[in-house]
Amino acid sequence: MSEVVTGEAVVLTVRVASLASRAVALAIDMLVQGLALGLAILLLVSTGSVVDDALAAALYVLVTVLILVGYPVTFETVTRGRSLGKMAMGLRVVSDDGGFERFRQALFRGLAGVIEIWLTSGSIALISSLISAQGKRLGDVFAGTIVIGERAPREAAPPPMPPGLETWAASLELSRLPEELANSARHYLTRWNQLAPEVQHTLGARIAAQVASCVTPAPPPNLPPYQYLAAVLAERRRRALARHASPTPTAPPGPPPPPATEAQSAPKTDRRGFAPPS
Repeated sequence: MSEVVTGEAVVLTVRVASLASRAVALAIDMLVQGLALGLAILLLVSTGSVVDDALAAALYVLVTVLILVGYPVTFETVTRGRSLGKMAMGLRVVSDDGGFERFRQALFRGLAGVIEIWLTSGSIALISSLISAQGKRLGDVFAGTIVIGERAPREAAPPPMPPGLETWAASLELSRLPEELANSARHYLTRWNQLAPEVQHTLGARIAAQVASCVTPAPPPNLPPYQYLAAVLAERRRRALARHASPTPTAPPGPPPPPATEAQSAPKTDRRGFAPPS
């Protein structure tokens, strides 16, 4: 797991792609590129008698660059961070801030991949991925990207309302709580048991402080971050279920009222001819 900070300063937890899944995705992409390169070379060889040696050499270089660089750059730009191998393994390249990969970043990764993967048989990419805490190869470091896994395991249900906090939670003003921040708190709670003890406290305190800046009133004193976030999300979920369970009833359409007669529409007057105010 790794944390990314979005442009809105919201901390999100993402699942970094494992080295094994990235290796399989890379093998699929290299197989596709190898087949495309072999087919292109066969076509060039078949037309070798038509063109001279200089033009043939230029075509070889052009085709090689288009396949080795153009393939990953085009796919990752069009699909926003996914090549054929990454699609098969459920992986995606994203920016360090959690946004979609841009063309400039895909170009940096593609150019670096020629040296990291093809010219050195993947040794540089392997060493870089093993050294980096987020599994980044040099192309990811230069481009400011990270490869994440989109096929995350099914998360456990969020914890229920902690006992004794029901009355306080019922008075919360939750309209200013952003959906992204609520999702970040939900991910923290569902993965709390998987975190190290020091990460449980520091990450929980950070998310709880962000939530407390958007939610009023303040939590009771000495309330642990885990229980505070659990109470906020449980109350938020309870209100959402209540809104969906009891929709506002609408009156059935009835017959239109009869038209008013002249006698009914004329105001009543007293003896002096004044009409009382309606």
